[in-house]
Amino acid sequence: MSRPAIAVKGLRKSFPGAQKGDPPKVVLDGFDLTVEPGTVHALLGPNGAGKTTAVHILTTYLRPDAGQVAVAGHDVLAEPDRVRAAIGVTGQFSAVDWLLTGRENLKLMADLNHLGKAEGRRIADSLLERFDLVDAADKVSSTYSGGMKRRLDLAMTLVAKPAVVFLDEPTTGLDPRSRRTTWEFVRELVAGGTTILLTTQYLDEADELADRVSVLDDGRIVADGTGAELKRRVPGGRIEVEFADRAELDAAARALNVSAPSSLTLRLPHDGGVRSLRAVLDALDDAGVDAAGLTVKASDLDDVFFALTGHAAEPTDERTDDSTDERTDERIEKEALR
Repeated sequence: MSRPAIAVKGLRKSFPGAQKGDPPKVVLDGFDLTVEPGTVHALLGPNGAGKTTAVHILTTYLRPDAGQVAVAGHDVLAEPDRVRAAIGVTGQFSAVDWLLTGRENLKLMADLNHLGKAEGRRIADSLLERFDLVDAADKVSSTYSGGMKRRLDLAMTLVAKPAVVFLDEPTTGLDPRSRRTTWEFVRELVAGGTTILLTTQYLDEADELADRVSVLDDGRIVADGTGAELKRRVPGGRIEVEFADRAELDAAARALNVSAPSSLTLRLPHDGGVRSLRAVLDALDDAGVDAAGLTVKASDLDDVFFALTGHAAEPTDERTDDSTDERTDERIEKEALR
């Protein structure tokens, strides 16, 4: 059997408290992860769960406090240079130099990877074509759209043909079309044998791309499996009932004996049967409550996420660093230089 592309056992990491004298903040607490080669493995978790810290350790940017971590068969502490030579990283924030053109950015990456000039030009031309950036190749990258910038960022990650690629919140801030274009590139990479660790809060993204999903909460993996396996852990689905105003919502909540949410939509567990759906409709009818809309949904990764972490996933904003472990760039930089 081939060895895992990523193997993590008992990973621990903490940071100093926010104020002097505060106890350390534990971010990763016995984190275990195995990623098979040539697959997409999604790492899900709420803000502050430790996703970005895990990626920083796996990419040798941070040192773990304890645990065993191997990437592409190399120990991140004993062989960091070998790990770096085998990986590519597309982080939450672009590595593109906005003063350079798209072509110049790619050639810069080729130089940093010690590729010859002819080879660097060949790879740059190939990636520009592959990522549909030929027409903009010689334009300053600061003029690119958000989707173009993200495509260039991903292209720069692939200059050295890494065996393992880390995509940390790769589609945050992109429009739906650019997100789907990024998904297509991910599928192409995996078809060519590349291994991808994807961190995301977009559950549809994990459902669409991942061969396997791990859910991280409070520094530990609380579930691991295929999307289908995780969905089977949550029976049935849910009924979503929408109301026109707060009074109707409150009346419906009383009739159904549930707590009223802050929105105008009640989300009720559903076993998939007609009888339970009829019971909801009968309760609303008996209470004289009119619904503005009703939708029956099967279990999805959002249900799994809620069941495992106690809250729903929330879309990321422009800056989605884990709130605790990314408190200051200065702290991370200092540790990275140890």
